[in-house]
Amino acid sequence: MKNSIVIGLLFIFLLVISGCAEKDTTSESHQLKVGIMLSDAGLGDQSFSDLGFQGLEKARDELNISFDYREIDDTDTYAKGLEELVKSDNDLIIGLGFAIQEDLETIAKKYPEESFLLIDAQSELPNVYNVTFKEEEASFLLGAIAGMKTKSNVIGFVGGEDVPLIHKFEKGFTAGVKSENPNAVILSKYAGEFGNDKLGESIAAEMISAKADFIYPAAGFTGVGVINESQRSGTYSFGVDSDQFYLAEKAVVSSMLKQVDVAIFNTVLELVETNKISKKDQLLGIKENGVSIAPIRVINLSTAEQNRLAKLQEDIANGSIKILQ
Repeated sequence: MKNSIVIGLLFIFLLVISGCAEKDTTSESHQLKVGIMLSDAGLGDQSFSDLGFQGLEKARDELNISFDYREIDDTDTYAKGLEELVKSDNDLIIGLGFAIQEDLETIAKKYPEESFLLIDAQSELPNVYNVTFKEEEASFLLGAIAGMKTKSNVIGFVGGEDVPLIHKFEKGFTAGVKSENPNAVILSKYAGEFGNDKLGESIAAEMISAKADFIYPAAGFTGVGVINESQRSGTYSFGVDSDQFYLAEKAVVSSMLKQVDVAIFNTVLELVETNKISKKDQLLGIKENGVSIAPIRVINLSTAEQNRLAKLQEDIANGSIKILQ
């Protein structure tokens, strides 16, 4: 009789433990889902959108999350794509690029319980977290290289859309050129779009005809056209956002690296580990490892020039050089 009671109690105890274990396993097995609305150039821009996508691929492979994405060509409007991602039960919705801000805020107001991450712009909405970058800092270093090495004393800058964000690239680059070569002439032109490589080629050809021997494009896929034309013409260019050396290995001296992929991965990592995002606003520059430059290739810097570039980077990081006043 006693043995039967003991066996019965043991059976009940095992059932309880089994139920708890099953509950814990179910809780732990929740897979974080992330949705991203890509910038207007979309996948294949070899720059900004591709970086955002790569950040989530890394998170999928290393953190066991799942992710979904939308492109403007598929959804007609950012708002439609963002709402589709919300309705797909994603835990975090990412808007990639300043142009998405208005539509993202519309959807964020409609779904106040959802969490959103906005890259390259700042929203005051409580459920929107922001990541912006000090693009001017790494652009300054590229400008310094161009100022040191130009032979024609004519240097070009090509922007995508004529907006405040791209002005930061231009101002940083111009300040860097002038820091090393006050007499250099800087040609500047805005393409008005980020997705037209042929237009980029045309603008670059005009600048090269005007003796520009270094051109820095901050123009997405339009900038790829600039880089291609530089290589065809035997002049030099710089990449932007990612290391674009592989696009034109005889022309791309260095690239302004904007760690969009790292910022996205780190945000997702924090969500996975703590189930929250700790900072409402992140502003990432050289000091925070948010921007940097790729290795210098194609041309050679003297030891003095290398030391000067290192000192400029150090001064930017410690605040001795302030680019945007």
